[in-house]
Amino acid sequence: MKKYQNFITITALSTVLTGQAMAEEWNVSLWGKQRAFTEHIEKLAELVNEKTDGEFTLNISYGGLSNNRENLDGISIGAFEMAQFCAGYHRDKNPSITVLELPFLGVTSLEQEVALSMAVYQHPATVADLARWNATLLMPSPLPQYNIVGVGDAPNTLAEFEGLSVRATGGIGAAMEAVGAVPTSMSANEVRQAMDSGVVKAVAFAPHAHMSFGTIENAKWWTENLNPGTVNCPVVVNSDALDGLSDAHRDALLGSVDEALDHYIANYNGATMDAWGPALKERGIEIVSFSDEEITGFKEAVAAPAATAWIKQNSATGLPAQELYDLVTDMIAEDQ
Repeated sequence: MKKYQNFITITALSTVLTGQAMAEEWNVSLWGKQRAFTEHIEKLAELVNEKTDGEFTLNISYGGLSNNRENLDGISIGAFEMAQFCAGYHRDKNPSITVLELPFLGVTSLEQEVALSMAVYQHPATVADLARWNATLLMPSPLPQYNIVGVGDAPNTLAEFEGLSVRATGGIGAAMEAVGAVPTSMSANEVRQAMDSGVVKAVAFAPHAHMSFGTIENAKWWTENLNPGTVNCPVVVNSDALDGLSDAHRDALLGSVDEALDHYIANYNGATMDAWGPALKERGIEIVSFSDEEITGFKEAVAAPAATAWIKQNSATGLPAQELYDLVTDMIAEDQ
């Protein structure tokens, strides 16, 4: 797997002179709480602080600066300098990166997810797409394939998803709709309440989110091999802030991205996944596994139509959709 390419710079909007040093302080808008999904940002803040002797600080806020669905808007007006968001929250605002959310792409590792994301992030069409929001992409938040936890009777076949209300965004939502489920898009913070109140009967998440947002507390079942896809949740910076970063602070930031991502992946593949199996067992959650024939049929029914529809829809708006799709699928094919 190719090493992640550092191609982004970060800047500070406000600077304070302290002796001969220039102190820079950034606000970073996240949501929820510190968890596997935010470990690269936490590590980035730690490394930048160390490398600049405290002269460049990332102040991380979990929900205190913005609603997660409004983080891109906040970046666009300079309300804060750095933020994390998920493409599926507002596909019309970032159509270029939604190619990474298409169902059944065949991504097999977090390392591969990083490489694909960075390649798409550097594409000129993607750079221009995010520039509409005064945003510059920094790094992805790689996530494994999503699976579903739910309440009530476990679906033993894909046909039994008919009519089931499922929290699922992006391409995962399209996949679930294809088997008769009723996908609903909502932010992660809203999911537990929606599940407890019966607004949704099932939730599609990566393992860390099922644990962090409590969806397994009342769940009765989990699909271990549905693997319809994942979501793409980049970390972005305000582009105006980008222009004012000192060379020393730029070097500290860019020189830390690879290490921050390595830390994220090691933590996810290690501590997070080590905790997942025991968490299910402790709660007596039934593990549902579908046959190879059903999974193959699911892919055939969903993958190609979803890709065709995505390419047609986004090509009509001037996005080089076929080119972006080919970029992703060619990279995946090369790794096989």
